[in-house]
Amino acid sequence: MENSIIPSIWFDQNAKEAFDLYSQTFPNSHVTRHSPIVVEAQLNGVKFIGINGGPTFKPNPSISFMVICESKEEVDRIWSAFSAGGNTLMPLDSYPWSPYYGWIADKYGVNWQLYQGKLSDTNQQAIVPTLMYCGAQQGKCEAALKFYEDMFDDFHSNGIMRYATGDYEGLVQHTQFLVNGFTLMAMDSGVTQNFTFNEGISLSVLCKDQAEIDNYWNSITARGQEGLCGWCKDEFGVSWQIVPAKIATYLQNPGAGEALMKMKKIIIKDLIG
Repeated sequence: MENSIIPSIWFDQNAKEAFDLYSQTFPNSHVTRHSPIVVEAQLNGVKFIGINGGPTFKPNPSISFMVICESKEEVDRIWSAFSAGGNTLMPLDSYPWSPYYGWIADKYGVNWQLYQGKLSDTNQQAIVPTLMYCGAQQGKCEAALKFYEDMFDDFHSNGIMRYATGDYEGLVQHTQFLVNGFTLMAMDSGVTQNFTFNEGISLSVLCKDQAEIDNYWNSITARGQEGLCGWCKDEFGVSWQIVPAKIATYLQNPGAGEALMKMKKIIIKDLIG
C-alpha cells in the first residue's frame, strides 16, 4: 500500500543516480517511474519522490531518515554504501537508545540515521522521516506536534521523551507519532544548530478530493506561507506539498501542466478542464 505521506527530496539534477544507489542499498527497493523532473521509488516499502530541481535547495540534517535495522550486519552494509563521499555526523557505536547506531549524510547531502532496533516499534515501517527542530525553530517541537494533531484527523502519539538535564531540559528529546497511518519522528536539537527546515526535503500529502486539499492548505498557510504548485510551509518552516492522490492522471489532460504552473493551492477542476 502506498504511504499517505511521501517524503520528497530535492536534488541537483541527479535524483535518478541517487535513487539507483538507494534501490541497490535497501532490500525490496526499486525505481518505479522517472522523468527528467521527477523520480519515484519504493525504498524498503516506503515510497519516496526525488525532484531534479537544480542547485536552489539542498537537504540538511533538520529532516533525516531513521532506518530501522534488525541486525548489526544490516547497519554496517548500509553505512558502507552511504559512506563513500559522505559525511559522518555521529559515528557507529553503542548509544543509550540503541546498541548500534550512527548518523551519516550521503554524498547527495541526504541524512540517514541507522538504528539497530525492532520494526515492531515503528509500525513495521523501515524508514521513518525524522524532523529536528533547530535554528530558529529550536524548542518548538511540542507546539508543532499540537499543530499536526489539530491538522490531521488521523493522528496518534506514541509518547514523548524529554531532555532531563542541560540547557534544553524539558524540551522534546524524541517523539514518535502516526499521521494517516504513516510513522514520523521528531525532536528538538540537543545542541545549537545554524540550519533549519528548507525545501530540500518536503512532505507530500496525498488528498482524496478538493475538500481535503482545502483543509490541509488552509491549516498550513493560516500562519505559514503559500508557495506554487501545491507547495506551502507551515509556521515552523516545514515544507509540504498538498496534492491530489490522482495528480498523475490529472496531468495527462490537455493543458493541465500549464494550469498547474499558475496555481498556488491546487484546484482539481482546473486540471480536469
